[in-house]
Amino acid sequence: MVEIKQWHVPGRVNLIGEHLDHNGGPTLPFAIDRGLTVKARRRDDDRVAVWSGGERADLRLTVAPGEVEGWAAYVAGAVWALQQSGHRVVGTDLVVESRLPRGAGLASSAALTCGVTLALADTAGDPLDPHTVAAVAQRAETDFVGAPVGRMDQLAVLLAQAGHALLIDHRPDPPTTSDVELDPAAAGLALAVIDTRVHHDLAAGEYAARREECAAACAELGLEHLSTAPVDAVFRLDDPVLVRRTRHVITETTRVRGAVQALRTGAWEQLGTILTSSHVSLRDDFEVSCPELDLAVELAIEHGALGARLTGGGFGGSVIALVPTDRAAAMAAAVTEAFVARRWTEPVVAPVRPSAGARLVP
Repeated sequence: MVEIKQWHVPGRVNLIGEHLDHNGGPTLPFAIDRGLTVKARRRDDDRVAVWSGGERADLRLTVAPGEVEGWAAYVAGAVWALQQSGHRVVGTDLVVESRLPRGAGLASSAALTCGVTLALADTAGDPLDPHTVAAVAQRAETDFVGAPVGRMDQLAVLLAQAGHALLIDHRPDPPTTSDVELDPAAAGLALAVIDTRVHHDLAAGEYAARREECAAACAELGLEHLSTAPVDAVFRLDDPVLVRRTRHVITETTRVRGAVQALRTGAWEQLGTILTSSHVSLRDDFEVSCPELDLAVELAIEHGALGARLTGGGFGGSVIALVPTDRAAAMAAAVTEAFVARRWTEPVVAPVRPSAGARLVP
């Protein structure tokens, strides 16, 4: 009888530290109590077959970039990246079942590539440590799919602990991590995700453009990582676009440190202020917001949230709001009503809990 193994991989919310992973800065994501499962079993040929949401894809072990599109490209990317990184892949059947909406800014692509990488490596008898899995999964997205992502999402869905956020320093390679307690429920608060259902695609050009702009600022300043830029760096740049991008990276780096301190001292109102300040910076300096995200943040605060911000790469996706538990329902109703009144797609608002990272399900 062929053994079937199953992995659960959560999504993630980035509490603070947006667009810092690819700039060598700190980020503070946490895994959520929603994710996907990957079931795997060995097969006796040289194919990887994957089923997901009623669709099937059959992949050759020799698959190469440009040969697969759509959701299956992330699976094919894991097959390719594993072998490019010197690891063995064998014929495998995969079944993916997901509760993570695509394009919502909850790291559905990282959960998928990490889950498939874990399953393929184990099936081939070559289980990998989390940092190696994260590097392979990142390579799958960057070099195969064409989305130039950092490594924050992969590390968050693999290494996060229940009841904690994961503080990641992206300057070293591999990045270093430490746990920061995150228990808003103990203070009568909830973390709510407002999925605007505005789809974003990080393989599209705007995300890559932001990375290129940051790289250009870094080169002009003579730095290895833009997150290490001093406060006066903005006065050494002539291009106003690069000034705005650099200002976001500098101030967001400071906000991450402030958020960690707020969590360690239980200063929840301060944390809320930091979240909102981050959104303003992402809207005005990094220019990755959109009307739906801005309205969700505005209404969340108006109806009781201590703070709110877009989470994820931007250009759509979700907002994270820190809200008193007894105000959460009213906040959700107000956001929904406003979206419907504008004839926008109705948002999905739901609480999330800081949860454990990827694990093999017995």
